[in-house]
Amino acid sequence: MRARTHSSIDELQPAQWNALLADRNPFLRHEFLAALEHTGCVGAGTGWEPCHFAFSDARGLAAAVPAYRKAHSYGEFVFDFAWAQAYARFGRRYYPKLTVAVPFTPATGPRLLVRADLDRAAIIATVLAELESYCAGHGLSSVHALFLDEPARAACESAGWLIRRDCQFHWTNRGYASFDDYLATFTAEKRKKARRERRRVAEAGIHFDTRMGSELDTRTLDCAYAFHRDTFLRHGHEPYLTREFFGEAARTLGDALMVKLAVRAGVPVAAAIFFWSPQALFGRYWGAAHDYDSLHFEACYHQGIEFCIERRVERFEPGTQGEHKVSRGFEPALTWSAHFIADRRFRLAIEDYLAREGQSVDAYAQEVQTHVPYRDRRAPAGEDGA
Repeated sequence: MRARTHSSIDELQPAQWNALLADRNPFLRHEFLAALEHTGCVGAGTGWEPCHFAFSDARGLAAAVPAYRKAHSYGEFVFDFAWAQAYARFGRRYYPKLTVAVPFTPATGPRLLVRADLDRAAIIATVLAELESYCAGHGLSSVHALFLDEPARAACESAGWLIRRDCQFHWTNRGYASFDDYLATFTAEKRKKARRERRRVAEAGIHFDTRMGSELDTRTLDCAYAFHRDTFLRHGHEPYLTREFFGEAARTLGDALMVKLAVRAGVPVAAAIFFWSPQALFGRYWGAAHDYDSLHFEACYHQGIEFCIERRVERFEPGTQGEHKVSRGFEPALTWSAHFIADRRFRLAIEDYLAREGQSVDAYAQEVQTHVPYRDRRAPAGEDGA
């Protein structure tokens, strides 16, 4: 195979790139990564410099890795600022580093993409060796592969990379026939609370319209983006993604983008933005014009769960953090990242830190599992966090 790095996803053919995706993950699609570049979310001046790895054989694209040279650690959701500070204290540079990830997207998915007809294990070993070689040859401190699916996590661990875990809260579709069928698995107290939240939103005169990407006109996109932007501004900064990004995503990703629009008296009052595939629904952004009782829970969680039940989507990842998700049916799930640290001394120190951090994460996930609302799933979480 021939290995090359590419400073733009547009240097690679969309059909060949997308053919490497076995699970139709929307964030790994060529169209999503291209929209980030075309609309200035990544690239010059952003600290996210595209550096995609492509491996070709006689049949074309054999393997690929979405990667970026990073000048900072923002927008990753796997926090290594303390590592950068440790490097600085010893007069060493932590940046630039190489990050294998989807920018601004803390969602589990494939990161080491391999064509289906090839020996996956052998190809991935070659891919990881190439990443390590690039790191050494370009004076980078490290390589970080974030939010890995299980095959990538196992491959990185076998290659000797440091493995890190964190805890999110995910929902699993266990074949529910309806939302009421789903609530029937709750304890009586938690079921009553969920129904009360939904009732309060309805009593406020709010209903929801579901708009798929192909149905999102300029006015609806403007409205949803304004709500989403306001949420970021309340936290003191502009959103990572631009209005132009969502316009291009609606055109090129089509119905993999979905918006739940909350409407009151004919006027939109809130919006929740999702991406999805048959395997997973991903909750990404939300915002509201006013603070309606329980509207956030309805728009971001109950509506998403109902969508998964209706469409038979396997799981729902609503984003990072938020123990308030647990009482609404989300369970602790471990997320994984892998780290190649070039300097042996720093590697040993980070390895020790990750061992201790991992024990804390496991204990936290097990504790949270005892508080899920289900009558029959309060046993401590296992290695998969479920």
